[in-house]
Amino acid sequence: MRKNYFLTTFLALMFFVTQQGFTQADINNVPVQQNIEGLSIYPNPVNNGKQFIYITSKKNFTKKIEIFNPLGKQILSTILIGKELNIAKLSTGVYILKITENNISETRKLVIK
Repeated sequence: MRKNYFLTTFLALMFFVTQQGFTQADINNVPVQQNIEGLSIYPNPVNNGKQFIYITSKKNFTKKIEIFNPLGKQILSTILIGKELNIAKLSTGVYILKITENNISETRKLVIK
């Protein structure tokens, strides 16, 4: 019986001590970056016949690029070291680009006319 009181007291104490640790607020008040700083994709819309688009950001780290069709099927996945992405294999239409740089992801729409 004594073990049950100890366990109950211990669990209750842990609940009150760690209650603030489970909140979604950041304890250090450091802002969490949600977007890739200075992300730019051009030209967009792209005229049919163009071979490349340019994807740049403020820091220009290596980027993982994933391209999806409107139904959500992944069409292309590549690592972009520079800023030039070859889109010659894409036909006319609307695509969703998922760009991941430094563990921050952002999605953008790409239109090819």
